[in-house]
Amino acid sequence: MVAKHIIFVGRVQGVGFRYTAHNIARRRGLTGFVRNVPDGTVEMLAQGPAEDVEDCVRDIEESFAGYVKETKIDEIPPDPRYPDFKVTF
Repeated sequence: MVAKHIIFVGRVQGVGFRYTAHNIARRRGLTGFVRNVPDGTVEMLAQGPAEDVEDCVRDIEESFAGYVKETKIDEIPPDPRYPDFKVTF
C-alpha cells in the first residue's frame, strides 16, 4: 500500500472536480480525502495499491484535461485514520 499527497493546480474548483475525484477514488477502492484549498487548488490524499493510486490520478487528469495545469505528487506514509474515501472541507 502507498499513500500520495496530491495537489491539483488549475481551474479545479467550481467544476465538479471533488465529486468526480471522489467517485474515481472509490471505484478503485482507495482511502483518503479530497478537498478545496483556499489558494484555489485541490488537495487529495490517496491510499491503496500503487497501480490503483496512479490510475486514479491519471483518470482525474484525463477527466479534467484543459482544467488541470499541474499535478504535484509526494509519497507519504500511509495514514490509518482514513478507512474510506471522503470529500472533506
